[in-house]
Amino acid sequence: MKRTRLWTGLAAAVTVATGVTVWAFQPTPDGPSESKSASVTRNGKSADALLQSALQRQFRQDSSGATQDYRRVLEMDPKNKRAWYGLGLIDQQYGRTADARADFEKALAIDPHFMSALYSEAYMLKSSDPDQAIQLLERASAAEPKAAAIQLQLGRLLMEKGRKGEAEAAFRRAVTIDHRLLSQVPEQFRDSVRPGSTTGGTRTSG
Repeated sequence: MKRTRLWTGLAAAVTVATGVTVWAFQPTPDGPSESKSASVTRNGKSADALLQSALQRQFRQDSSGATQDYRRVLEMDPKNKRAWYGLGLIDQQYGRTADARADFEKALAIDPHFMSALYSEAYMLKSSDPDQAIQLLERASAAEPKAAAIQLQLGRLLMEKGRKGEAEAAFRRAVTIDHRLLSQVPEQFRDSVRPGSTTGGTRTSG
């Protein structure tokens, strides 16, 4: 749908403009809102129109206006995962990590496979709680197996935890999906995950 494509494009642009997620991946809300109340109008604006307005305001660095629009969406449609996700990005941008995590979790309570929220929460937790970040990235990977950047970041976190065999497998999946990512794979893994390589093999953890 045209509106969905526009919303997705704006979401990607907002991510770049605000610099929230910097893992070489632009998480974008995917799929329509589950609640049919998204089409209900209030004060002349539908929830969809307010979502568009919120994203445009985020792009212009008008976080206060965007927050207001997202809150209005949630008054109309409390189960709108995109609005919760948008609030999470704003809270994350301003360092309100507890609030951001709560927002992302509300989005995930509505849609447990919401890749954007899974990825953004994992990014936020990668230093403070890497084990939880790994679990979130694994869920994001299951939701979108062809997202190479998720595999790359999952590999990096697994490597940092000393889970080398699992890290190598993740790096191999990333490079298989997008061979251009080979240069971003840690040097110690490059030969074994290079497309067409017959060397190496999955290493043991530890």
